[in-house]
Amino acid sequence: MTATIFANARLIDPVALTDGLGGILISDGQIVAIHEADMPSPKDANVIDCGGMCLAPGIVDIGVKVSEPGERHKESFRSAGQAAAAGGITTIVTRPDTLPAIDTPETLEFVERRAQADAPVHVLPMAALTKGREGREMTEIGFLQDAGAVAFTDCDRVVSNTKVFSRALTYASSLDALVIAHVQEPILSDGAAVTSGKFASLRGLPGVSPMAERMALDRDISLLEMTGARYHADQITTARALPALERAKRNGLNITAGVGIHHLTLNELDVADYRTFFKLKPPLRSEDDRLAVVQAVADGLIDIISSMHTPQDEESKRLPFEEAASGAVALETLLPAALRLYHADMIDLPRLFRALSLNPSRILRRNSGRLLPGAPADLVLFDPDAPFQLDRTQLLSKSKNTPFDGAKLQGKVLGTWVDGQRIWEGA
Repeated sequence: MTATIFANARLIDPVALTDGLGGILISDGQIVAIHEADMPSPKDANVIDCGGMCLAPGIVDIGVKVSEPGERHKESFRSAGQAAAAGGITTIVTRPDTLPAIDTPETLEFVERRAQADAPVHVLPMAALTKGREGREMTEIGFLQDAGAVAFTDCDRVVSNTKVFSRALTYASSLDALVIAHVQEPILSDGAAVTSGKFASLRGLPGVSPMAERMALDRDISLLEMTGARYHADQITTARALPALERAKRNGLNITAGVGIHHLTLNELDVADYRTFFKLKPPLRSEDDRLAVVQAVADGLIDIISSMHTPQDEESKRLPFEEAASGAVALETLLPAALRLYHADMIDLPRLFRALSLNPSRILRRNSGRLLPGAPADLVLFDPDAPFQLDRTQLLSKSKNTPFDGAKLQGKVLGTWVDGQRIWEGA
């Protein structure tokens, strides 16, 4: 394979936490060398002049909903893969909350075949933790792991039976399998559409206290102390949950945490007009919570940022706010939305890509997310300052339920490479 040089690039290195001009040599799908200045060109090398634009490891997105099997009209592997490529995402880690749930090796193998045939990006599937995601009986974790499952989760259905959850954690621990949990106390959260408080009361919407997140996290941390499992909290969205997370990490528990991009860039006031594209699970939080969580990402307490991409069709969103389905698409908006934090001087680019690329790869024990020799040549080239106004009808996702419709954003993906092959070329 012909070698390729990325010259005159602004290299964003989440390992060294550096941001400076340099070049990268790739060959046979891997990074071969990194230079802090323009690289000498090997004979017959293909040279890509990056024009001083940012070159970073491709984004690794944990928690993407692809609606195959069962709801292919909402999102397919082909449409999700194209949207991911356009968003600078080179690996999507898919959720098992499909119809039926991905809870058997046969269903998992179907997903892997469809993904390999249709998606231009890497697809790593997760499997359900309990059968049917019903919280009563754990799945065959060992068989599913052998079939390719990279983690186990019931997604937004909390396993409320503590005995079932503790047994699943114990069994997962014996296999060194990763368990991903949704930290919301299920009884308090039942029927909630927004975060409780004065704003929710003024709007007449049923709310849930931020303490529901803290209570669920405290329970899970206790079970981690008992079982020693590898555990990831999918979304930490409130300031009250952060001290518990910090103590658990300080005490040496094998715990990591993430946050969805919408909770980093939006707050509860955005639902003022009852726009159902802003209905998420967990609901949007107060501005104080948002700022606390952004700081936790900058400090490294919260490990990863994800899209929590959840496609919903028009019929499920064009309902009264309480009745509408939760979730938003975000594969194509993840990077420009995250760059809002960079432009607001809240987090620098290397730390941003630590949360978008490096830490997800570490949690999954993958060699991606790095600008290092030997790492896969999964890369994104982007202009962090390019302005545009989002038109949701132009999104490549089948579903268009984005809260950023009409929003003014900065940051355009100019190119995406997977294993050294260009899969997206921006305008």
